[in-house]
Amino acid sequence: MPFPCVDKGILLDSKPSYQVNKPSSFAALKIPQYRWLFAGNIAFFFAMQGQILTRSVLAWELTHRELALAQINLAVAIPMLLGSLVGGAIADRMEKRKLLMIGQLFIVANECVVLFLLMTGQLEFWNLIVAATLMGFMFPLIMPARMALSVKVVGKENIGNAMALAVMVLNLARVLGPVCAGLLIGVIDVQGVYVFGIVLYLVGVACLLGIKPAPPNKDAGNKALLADVKYGFTYLGQNRQILLLLLFGMVPMFLAMPFQNLLVVFSDEVWDVGPKGLGFLQGSAGVGGVLGALWVARRGEQPQRLNGMVLGTVGFGVFLAVFCFIPNFYLALVPLVLANIFANIASTLNNTSIQVLVPDEVRGRITSFMLMSFGLMPLGVLPMAYAAERVGAPLAVTVASVVMIFAVFVFLLLSGTFRRLDKDLISALEK
Repeated sequence: MPFPCVDKGILLDSKPSYQVNKPSSFAALKIPQYRWLFAGNIAFFFAMQGQILTRSVLAWELTHRELALAQINLAVAIPMLLGSLVGGAIADRMEKRKLLMIGQLFIVANECVVLFLLMTGQLEFWNLIVAATLMGFMFPLIMPARMALSVKVVGKENIGNAMALAVMVLNLARVLGPVCAGLLIGVIDVQGVYVFGIVLYLVGVACLLGIKPAPPNKDAGNKALLADVKYGFTYLGQNRQILLLLLFGMVPMFLAMPFQNLLVVFSDEVWDVGPKGLGFLQGSAGVGGVLGALWVARRGEQPQRLNGMVLGTVGFGVFLAVFCFIPNFYLALVPLVLANIFANIASTLNNTSIQVLVPDEVRGRITSFMLMSFGLMPLGVLPMAYAAERVGAPLAVTVASVVMIFAVFVFLLLSGTFRRLDKDLISALEK
């Protein structure tokens, strides 16, 4: 249903000539090759999320220092940011399935080294830092290649559904992966969990064998790698709609999404519910993410995405602000779930819009820009945490939410290009 607005120059309400698919939550799964990719996503993301917890447990057991937990996560985040641009250019130059297999097999080898050191009693903290750093450099190769392969497999007409299903798996893994890893550590110890994670990574590689190779465009690799990286920036400068979509997607990542890092403050100082309550808060956020992704998958491949992006971001801000000031802990879980539903609707529609608009020859590089936006969340934690220390977490998060909503309307009011998004999407889908 279109977003009501008096001025139709602000939000579009047009009937496309493009024939949309009949809404189906699992339309992309009707494509045999995507089923293999989907199964591989499940194995890969559950292994990855479980590994985050296992790595933190090992870091704590080796050092018993809180700072070590931050260092082990930074060891992944920093190379992921630094390698994003080059990784996207490499993804545009190489056959996508082959690059995915190489990247995931490298992760398996990396994990096998850690497991060997752990089993022989030789593992030290610096070994974990090196392994985490190497892992961080692999993600900028794997994620753009995975996205490009998804588009090749399902086509632009199904990319919205495919991405929504991938986001659903990622959110399920984010909630259940650490829980499963934690339970397994109590049963088969850290070594056993490492073995289980390696097996899952290998399952992810095996699933790729069910997908046909996705060769790069014929002109790929004709230029030097740095020239390809530079062209990614040139393409953004020449395509204002893509640039605006990237910037719009960064707004919640920097301003409001860092609230997740302050959930421990809410659980301790606002409601005094301890670690169990923190688990409920994090689980509620994950459930909201899954439900939001399911809504996007269910809506079908309708080219009108601007309304959903705007409503999703505004709804995220409104319900996040409501969450901050509900005195009852269990009642506060409701707006938290709703906030994450709206946040994931907005982000998924934003990402699918970008994928529909970009041509295959630069898809990897543009996807790498999208991945870099996730690096803004740790940067956004700093001002939000500073404000929380001065005025309290609820007020700090509320102010960030209000600023985010204001930024949304700045985009709408000041950019005619942004308001033409739905027309651009219809044109791209009709080609």
